[in-house]
Amino acid sequence: MDESQPAAAELVENRGPVVRVCTASTYHSARSSSHRQRLSAAGVSTVRDLGVYIDADVSMRTHVTITVTACFLSLHQLCSVRRSLTRHALLTLVRALVVSKVDYCISVLAGISGSLQNRLQSVLNAAARLVCSARKSEHITPLLRELHWLGVPKRIQFRLCALGYCCVPSTAPAYVMLTAFS
Repeated sequence: MDESQPAAAELVENRGPVVRVCTASTYHSARSSSHRQRLSAAGVSTVRDLGVYIDADVSMRTHVTITVTACFLSLHQLCSVRRSLTRHALLTLVRALVVSKVDYCISVLAGISGSLQNRLQSVLNAAARLVCSARKSEHITPLLRELHWLGVPKRIQFRLCALGYCCVPSTAPAYVMLTAFS
């Protein structure tokens, strides 16, 4: 670190721990600098944070693939026991085991490609067909309306609008309030 620049801790002044983010340009300058400690970075294609998988190109393809796989596995298990359950019990299990996985951190999926949205939508379609005992050839829109389920693009939009609404009366989490109004 250059001695003429104040330390990061001095700039923050008791606002909590400092996290230093190292970009590619600062990484290369730090490697060439003799008085800095040597940094090491392993190239990874995907990272997981709070259950969300983020690709190196931020396409969210890995997150969608893992979510779809887990949801279809849960649907397959529920399909084997659906005859022994009432419709209400099956709907409750589908909401708890499938729809909750699709909805988890769905706001980070804003701007994903249409093909990834279609993969998530196929999970909701299969879940609706399971709950309503519908054939694959039947139209899905009436089933989704009967269950009061939104499609994936509308779910993403709803989550973003709900988060924005929480920022107005100051009921949003502190980290959202700091970034929304700074």
